[in-house]
Amino acid sequence: MTKLYFETVINSAKEIVFDLSRSIDFHQESLKKTKEKATKGRTSGHIELGETVTWRGKHFGFYLTHESKISQMSKYGSFTDEMINGCFKSFIHHHRFITQNNSTVMIDEIIYETPFGILGKIFNESVLKKYLIKIIIERNTLLKLFAEKQSG
Repeated sequence: MTKLYFETVINSAKEIVFDLSRSIDFHQESLKKTKEKATKGRTSGHIELGETVTWRGKHFGFYLTHESKISQMSKYGSFTDEMINGCFKSFIHHHRFITQNNSTVMIDEIIYETPFGILGKIFNESVLKKYLIKIIIERNTLLKLFAEKQSG
């Protein structure tokens, strides 16, 4: 099991950051490089508690799908998406939002397991973990830019 943790300070209201974080449209924009598209379930707008979305994107030269469900949501405070079908053995992404000194601290905690035993662990340590970190940092940087622009 691998745990990744990120904190991003954003000079914007928590409501704006929360809504961008659960925006299907923003997610697609932020992962344009991987041709990420929502293909089933909620395919645009803001995903809500209990809803699912199936993503299709190009990673490592292959088109892969990942279906997740919003299993927890506390409006403007947190939400959790959990993989219900995809390439991981398990994948959970907790999103939290804390107001601090007129800014929002966005916290991402990702907990995942790879399949394929020792081969999956080797792939994770040599390639996958670095790839996921890069994607999340790029996404959060763009989210910060968009949220701060909306806040003026």
